[in-house]
Amino acid sequence: MQGVEREDRELLDAQALVGHLVPEGGMFAFLAAHRHDVFSDEEFEDLFPSGRGRPSIPASVMASILVLQTLHDLSDRETAEAARCDLRWKVATGMALDHKGFDPSTLVYWRKRLAKSTRPHRINDAVRRVVEETGILRGRRQRAVDSTILADAVATQDTITQLISAIRRVGRVVPGAAEQIAAVCTGHDYDVPGKPVIDWDEPGAKETLVSALVNDANALLEAYSGVDDDEWDEPARAALALLALVAGQDVEPAEGSDGTDGRWRIARRVAPDRVISTVDPEARHTRKSPEARRDGYRAHVAAEPETGIITDEALTKATGTENSDPGVAEKFLAADAEAGADGAGAREWYGDSAYGTGYLRGAMHDAGHDAVIKPKPLHAAVEGGFTVDDFTVDEPAGTVTCPAGNTRPITKARHVIFGALCRDCPLSARCTTSKSGRTLDLHERDALLRRARADWAAKPELREKYRQNRPNVERVVSHIASRGGRRLKLRYRGTEKNHAWLTRRTAGLNLRTLVGRGLVRTAGIWALTPQTT
Repeated sequence: MQGVEREDRELLDAQALVGHLVPEGGMFAFLAAHRHDVFSDEEFEDLFPSGRGRPSIPASVMASILVLQTLHDLSDRETAEAARCDLRWKVATGMALDHKGFDPSTLVYWRKRLAKSTRPHRINDAVRRVVEETGILRGRRQRAVDSTILADAVATQDTITQLISAIRRVGRVVPGAAEQIAAVCTGHDYDVPGKPVIDWDEPGAKETLVSALVNDANALLEAYSGVDDDEWDEPARAALALLALVAGQDVEPAEGSDGTDGRWRIARRVAPDRVISTVDPEARHTRKSPEARRDGYRAHVAAEPETGIITDEALTKATGTENSDPGVAEKFLAADAEAGADGAGAREWYGDSAYGTGYLRGAMHDAGHDAVIKPKPLHAAVEGGFTVDDFTVDEPAGTVTCPAGNTRPITKARHVIFGALCRDCPLSARCTTSKSGRTLDLHERDALLRRARADWAAKPELREKYRQNRPNVERVVSHIASRGGRRLKLRYRGTEKNHAWLTRRTAGLNLRTLVGRGLVRTAGIWALTPQTT
């Protein structure tokens, strides 16, 4: 059953005895006074529907602990120790000085209850209601978007480790698989922990091992190819699917092989959506820049640049079009419109050149918003030569005219092929190196992209607005991704759990921002003190 906070204080109540030691104006002092106002027991009643059994830790206390945990980037064990030994935590959560705290597994229990509920992100929702009631965002039209890569909680695995791990997982979770592995998998003893013992400096030995493991994986998959898996649970089906994936993503037929003789080698390329660990199959390789490759997940954020209040967040896989910066920004745009946020109408959306796609600009334009987004740089086919902006596009006529005055039609696929016209053109050396002539691929929102590039070049006030507002979101991202100068590393596996962590962290950061601006509760209403608004 759900526990509730007692109105009467205990004899050794921490707030009564040492509350004066906790500085005013901070998160600990705020939660000591207002945790039940932000996280009311009624908001968590559905987590304990039976009303029977031993009372849980009160919801207001546990919600406060989860927020403090993410703000301070503590493990479950460190969090339980802080609640037991740190006077600030005892004051913030209403515990007595001699309270022994709780077992770290209690945090896992609460996170699971929240994840399975109809409102898994209710802690974040509670803080958003406080933000809305203060009116701090009222009339503020700007929103800035950005993202960062957060390292995953597991080690990146090589191909051999992944194959062995995937076969072992099938043996653990698929009914009857242990017997099948013993019968059809002869390349390695999968009961022996660790990597196989071979001469790793000998290329032939490594290739022989890869072939044996791939053949074992294929044999195991073949053994289950005709089996009806309707009665299997999701982990069993997922284990076979993962085995099929890792058996194909990193290998290719060996030199001189057609793929049918059982000889394989590690592929001389990286799969575009490569699984990097069987322990966390949703973690990915990615690049924040051409020079810096990172492994993990991508955290996206939208924030009001002047106040630093986070208005939306999402944690996604690090690869995939739907998980890209402009792809997630479109979802933020749609969510903002659906919420009818503050009745603000048209907004100004700020983003760097990664967000300068035609589709995102089109979505903003169609919604009546202004895109203050740095355009993507144009690259000429010939160094110092003509770019696409040197070609004149006539959309009503469906034609494009090149710098030499030649006009060609726009095809249904929005290609423009100049072909033989380039052969004797005196400007061809500045236009193309292709023997078949210049070809343009026009985006369906080409007019918006051209206008954005022209406005960026011709309007210094646009660049000034960008300079003033866009960098502020980088500070917000820094608060999300680091603490005390140390880059954070995710503590959970999978997109769902890590997204839940991100919502709790943004809730804590928003609440901390409001507290720093003088958040008070007067006559049951949240407000900011006048001198800080």
